[in-house]
Amino acid sequence: MELTPSELIVLGLVIERPQHGYDLEQVVERRGIRQWTEIGFSSIYYLLAKLERRGYVHVPEAPAAAKGRRVFHATAAGREVAARVALALVAEAHPVPNPFLVGVSNLPLLSEPEYTQALADRLERVRARIAAIEAAASAQSPLAPPAREVFSYSLSLLEAERSWLAQRVQVPDGGQNG
Repeated sequence: MELTPSELIVLGLVIERPQHGYDLEQVVERRGIRQWTEIGFSSIYYLLAKLERRGYVHVPEAPAAAKGRRVFHATAAGREVAARVALALVAEAHPVPNPFLVGVSNLPLLSEPEYTQALADRLERVRARIAAIEAAASAQSPLAPPAREVFSYSLSLLEAERSWLAQRVQVPDGGQNG
């Protein structure tokens, strides 16, 4: 792939709006991007440097006093590669490693009560995650279209998992608040 998922996230945010590393960190934090990517705070500057070396972002000439806060802009090449990679990621189904499935594949190691309790614990965590995502989404209202889609997709997956877990542990499934 021409861009790693982390590179595409950073490049996509720069395409949304030219910004410096600290601005990017704030957007990553505010949108909860770390919940579904492997972008660390210190990696943002590393990723920006990689993207700049590859010609996907640039920093227009600025006065010497402003060099501490380099504002990155996407190049035409950056926009083109980001669009191509994003389209491929949206269109193609990719297997996603899931630690939960690794645990379930080892059910013979667990007693029935241990498994049921683990599912109940996970159900509570999923419900809390749903509430946190809903709160984050409403705090940022109105959402930009990309953020709206990420929140919507994430909530749909979590709602499906919540329903499955509630059925498995045989508890009333009252939705997000139940």
